[in-house]
Amino acid sequence: MIDLLKTLTSLHGPSGYEQEVSYFLRDYLKDKADQVEIDPIGNVIAKKKGAKPGPAILLTAHMDEVGFIVKKVETNGFLRFEKLGGNDDRNLVAQPVKLLGEKGHINGMIGTLSAHFAKFDDAQNVRKHSELYIDVGASSFEEVVDMGIEVGTPITWGTDLQTLGTADEPKVRAKSLDDRAGCAVILQVLEEVGNDFAGELICLFTVQEEVGLRGAKTASEHIEADAAIAIDTTAVSDTLEQTMDQTLHLGKGTGIKVMDASLIVPKTMKQQLITLAKHCRIPYQLEVFTGIGTDGGAVTYANKGIPTGVLSIPSRYTHSAIELVDVGDLLATKELVKAFVKSMTPDSRFPF
Repeated sequence: MIDLLKTLTSLHGPSGYEQEVSYFLRDYLKDKADQVEIDPIGNVIAKKKGAKPGPAILLTAHMDEVGFIVKKVETNGFLRFEKLGGNDDRNLVAQPVKLLGEKGHINGMIGTLSAHFAKFDDAQNVRKHSELYIDVGASSFEEVVDMGIEVGTPITWGTDLQTLGTADEPKVRAKSLDDRAGCAVILQVLEEVGNDFAGELICLFTVQEEVGLRGAKTASEHIEADAAIAIDTTAVSDTLEQTMDQTLHLGKGTGIKVMDASLIVPKTMKQQLITLAKHCRIPYQLEVFTGIGTDGGAVTYANKGIPTGVLSIPSRYTHSAIELVDVGDLLATKELVKAFVKSMTPDSRFPF
């Protein structure tokens, strides 16, 4: 799955500008699903029938990533920018970025004071993003325009995937693991189950999750499903900061969602995932975290209500240029999604 993750995270798709990812997923799924389409706002929807009759199961993950957008081009060639999604101002300075210009991708960086000026500055000052700027190596407004950059040019982080840790317990560091990791899980499940399952799989890869679950809200209203599983990353609390409460850990297994800011998971869905994890000896953690929301919160409202569970891939440094996940947690998430799909029968029901 690392090679698949490397491909997915190399694509650039900030919220509202997911075309690279949408087109890749459409083409990747052509030979792996019975039907694939891109809807009018960019969601990719793939459907596949199983060998036996059964329920329609929706698997969903978002393809967009947090990013930025050019707000103003200064006369000296620096760029002012606005956020696309929940970026923390403390994580911005001195980071590489990639601008999706009209003439191609352009490397840049978010500027900061040189260390030699630190003694002349307030060390406690965290500059707001509105005070910061992007440097693309241009020295004038005209040079920026010639590079294919204008107001509205989208921007992502400029980091590439790297592996960390040991061969026995590898970890992956990259931009956009939130939520290309979830996309990778669904793609791998679809490939591994073939058609050896009951019912129908509906795989939904959504746009604009990071700015309000917009893709999932739109697509799920037109999808008829008996139950759903959303796959996303979630922030662990196992590092050394004082605010960390050690309730969710990297490397301890997939997170079975109990509750977040967008959803209280139905008891029957949560319990079915727990039972499957125990039966299949898949490592898991229970997650209660109100600092996050997922597409599961939008899906559960759709139509007459879709019973929705959520599996969380534990992640450190979320919404930054260096998101980090444990490959073991990623595989545990994939195995539990696959176990859920293969547990379906013609008689499967999802009562309250």
